[in-house]
Formats: sequence, C-alpha cells, structure tokens
Amino acid sequence: MKVVEQIKKPIYNEMDLFEKKFTESMSSKVALLNRITHFIVNRKGKQMRPMFVFLVAKLLGKGNVNERTYRGASVIELIHTATLVHDDVVDGAETRRARQAVCRIWGNESSVLSGDYLFAMAFYLLTKMRNKEVLSLMSATTTRMACAELSQLTSSFGTSDEEYFEIIINKTACLFAAAIKTGALLAGGSLDSADRLYEYGMALGIAFQIVDDALDYTYEYKTGKPVGGDLQERKITLPLRHLLKKANPSDRRRLDKILSNQEIEKHHVDEVVNMMKNYNSIQYTLDCSKNYSLDAQRSLEKFPESSLRQTLFELADFVVSREI
Repeated sequence: MKVVEQIKKPIYNEMDLFEKKFTESMSSKVALLNRITHFIVNRKGKQMRPMFVFLVAKLLGKGNVNERTYRGASVIELIHTATLVHDDVVDGAETRRARQAVCRIWGNESSVLSGDYLFAMAFYLLTKMRNKEVLSLMSATTTRMACAELSQLTSSFGTSDEEYFEIIINKTACLFAAAIKTGALLAGGSLDSADRLYEYGMALGIAFQIVDDALDYTYEYKTGKPVGGDLQERKITLPLRHLLKKANPSDRRRLDKILSNQEIEKHHVDEVVNMMKNYNSIQYTLDCSKNYSLDAQRSLEKFPESSLRQTLFELADFVVSREI
C-alpha cells in the first residue's frame, strides 16, 4: 500500500464523503465555470490539507467528525485550489500535475475569475459555519498568503535566509497550520491543543515546501512541472541559495552570467543542476527539511499515544521522504 493511502486509512470514509461534498461546493449556474471546476476536480492531488482537518478532528473528537468539519475541509481545499489557479497565471505555467494548466486551456481572464469564485465560495462556507475563531484564522491566513506572493515577486538574489523562510511560511506553511487548527477547533479541542497542533502544521508546511523546492531541480515526472521552473522564474529557493553561497569564484561567475541572461534556457538549467550536485545543494536542502519534520513530530509529544497520533508522526516522515 502506498504511504499516502496508509495515512488516509483512518479517515477513508470521511475522505470519500468529502470528495462528494467538495465537488458540490464548487457547483454554479455558469456553464464555463462548471467546465473549469470539473477539470480541476478530475486532476486532484493528494488532498493533504483536507486530510489534516479530518485526522486532527478525529484525534480530538474521540474518533468522530461533524458536518462543520466537512465544511471546514472544503474551505481549506477551495482556498488551496484557488491559489493554484492564480499561481499558474502569475507564473505563466504550462502545466500543473502533468496536465495543461487551466490558464493554458481557458486563458488568464477565465482562470483569474474562476480562482476568485473559489475564494468567494470558501468564505461563503466560512460564514455559514458561524465560528468566529475559524473565520478569523482563515482571514488572517489568506492575507498572509497574498502578501507572500507579492513578496516573492519582488524578491531578488540578495534576499536573506530570513526573508526566504518568511515567504515559505506565509505562502505555504500557514495554510497547513490553519487546516490543522481548523480541524482542532471544529472538533471542540482546547485552545492549548489547537495551538500546539498549529505549531505542528507550521513545521510540517515548512518541511513540505523545502522538499518541493528541492524536487523542482529533479525529475519532471515527480512534480508534473518542468525541471528548473523556479530557476527560469528567478525564484530564489533554498537549493539555489545554497549554491550561490558555496560556489567557488569560477562557478559563481558562471552562475551569475546564467542568472543575468534575459532568458534561462533548458541547457542553462541542466548546467545549474549539475552544479547543485557538485556542491550537494539538494542534499543540504533535504537535510534542512528533515529538521523541520522533527520539529513537527516534537509538537505531538504532549498528546496521548494513539493510532491517530502515530499517523500524524508518519505524515511528517512522508513529507520529507518523497523520492528525489
């Protein structure tokens, strides 16, 4: 059994019902919008964020989930899906999960408006839940995510490590943390438990994004996107940051020349990837992600031992063990 299927096992029934409810939550009276959302649903990923909601809800809710939990999971996945649709427009992406990006099929205008609709539906569901804590949490989270996207657009090769981590915390990790805290709050968990699980989610999200940054410089079939996409978009992620610091004067001059080109082509990407292998930049990145995975697991230590707590431990291992 695949690791992700093993992790889903305690919430198999909940995830099965969630998929039906999530599809319904995206339905509209606009034919074009329905075609786009149908396309999105049919190319779904691992749905990790809804998994977080259900795992934590069952951890704190004595194995039970309620209708609000399903709505909370839909809110999280709607927001995540909306950000992917918008990201592809901003990045000029050709593919997403090894298939054509929405913007390549229906154009930027329809993609942006579809993403707007998904955001609107997320907050419509939030208001129906009538939970001030979750509404406040998700409002703050989406604000952080939008600011991080803008920060990444203006980042340069001279940005600090602190700025890099601030971007990945606000772009990716805060939604992981919000998903997990949402599950805790909707299950009636204490604020102390919800806050500790938020810390787990934040560390898990940082680890996840760091591994994604490493995967960008490996094989295309593992990401569904072209190798070196971050380099071509001039995103200064951890593998490139490490290489810029460690390269000898000759390699650094060559690297600077590549980065100064008006267009970074495939042979430039291959050259940079080879440099990263020589300087162990990918391994450095993976080692960094493992530290955050361990931080996530330490956040669970105060919770009583149970099969669900063990699943959350294994989830932290899975995040950093995706093949390179």
